Amino acid sequence: MLRPGPVGLLLLRRVPASSNLPRRLVAELLGTGLLVTVVVGSGVAAQRLSPQDRGLQLLENSTATFLGLAVLILLFGPVSGSHLNPVVSAADWWFGRRSRSGLPAREVGGYTLAQVLGAVLGAELANLMYDVPLGELSGHDRSGTGVLLGEVVATAGLVALILSLAATGRTALAAPAVGAYIGAAYWFTSSTSFANPAVTVGRVFSDTFAGIAPGSVPGFVLAQLVGAAVGTALVVWLHGTGRGETVADDVVVPHGAPDRERQP
Repeated sequence: MLRPGPVGLLLLRRVPASSNLPRRLVAELLGTGLLVTVVVGSGVAAQRLSPQDRGLQLLENSTATFLGLAVLILLFGPVSGSHLNPVVSAADWWFGRRSRSGLPAREVGGYTLAQVLGAVLGAELANLMYDVPLGELSGHDRSGTGVLLGEVVATAGLVALILSLAATGRTALAAPAVGAYIGAAYWFTSSTSFANPAVTVGRVFSDTFAGIAPGSVPGFVLAQLVGAAVGTALVVWLHGTGRGETVADDVVVPHGAPDRERQP
């Protein structure tokens, strides 16, 4: 069961049916997959509905994404915590590694694989819905110092937001807050805020407004890792490591205990 900390008491004390690892991995696969389906599907729709207006395309894409993300966090949060992002899972492990309250390293690997696989499948689902050829890779180059800096900023802000909500017992706000941040970061970052290595890989399989060329992926992922480190360091400095460790298991949403014994 969840430890009786401020976050554990906030939403769910116990979700026994959802606590086992296979259920959590499926939730992460489905959640990340549907997130990419929202991103890619709305990108295709925006490109077709507003072919001559890039600004309107971005507005349509960002609106669908932040609304969809908020819903997915609420849908899958009670099962897996709705990480839907490898850097969030890694941050969960980092904060809980000493007290063993976060994800074990082996589960971080499982979450990451589920998220990446889900992202690829989600992109292909969007392609199927819009009659886009399967397996078609994006030719949308996203490179340059400014764009990569934008991705560092986007990821740092996302990780800092999520961990700050956990550290201050406000995870009930995770769905609207994270959705709002991503929606805003679409506009204020030069990269349009991917902020997620799994989603970045999935968007390779969309040769549309929402896609990213394979050659741009390494730079984006590296920028995301740097941003995650910056965001984590910021939260450590603001809230202290001890406080972060007491709530690590509840990132993003309090959920059923992992497959291991928890101390009350």
